[in-house]
Amino acid sequence: MPNRLEDLCVQKGMRMTEQRRVIARVLSEAVDHPDAEELYARAAALDPKISLATVYRTVRLFEDAGVISRHDFGDGRARFEELPDDHHDHLIDVKTGAVIEFVDEDIEKLQEKIAKKLGYRLVDHRLELYGVKDKS
Repeated sequence: MPNRLEDLCVQKGMRMTEQRRVIARVLSEAVDHPDAEELYARAAALDPKISLATVYRTVRLFEDAGVISRHDFGDGRARFEELPDDHHDHLIDVKTGAVIEFVDEDIEKLQEKIAKKLGYRLVDHRLELYGVKDKS
């Protein structure tokens, strides 16, 4: 069954092999931000013939096509997510590695205001906050 990411790849004229379809499905179904090794483990569970090298080549291809986003959350691992329909930012728990997606209109407005103040029109941005959970 086709998924959103697979559909985007087809729209961009990408040849979709069965292994690419599996990797696209795994990325589409991910609720976290898996790295290549986690993607490989999930994809290999669906198709044992998939290699880690295939996963690396495929995420590079998807990234170059502009259908997924690569993140470096400071843990030394590139993580991936399907490009979302709506913009969101990330809060990363530095102890657990958990990644929380959020949208805050005040932050969005402030970024626009800062860009305008400096003589720019904001066309894109990425915000990553790093923190530890309060005990209180």
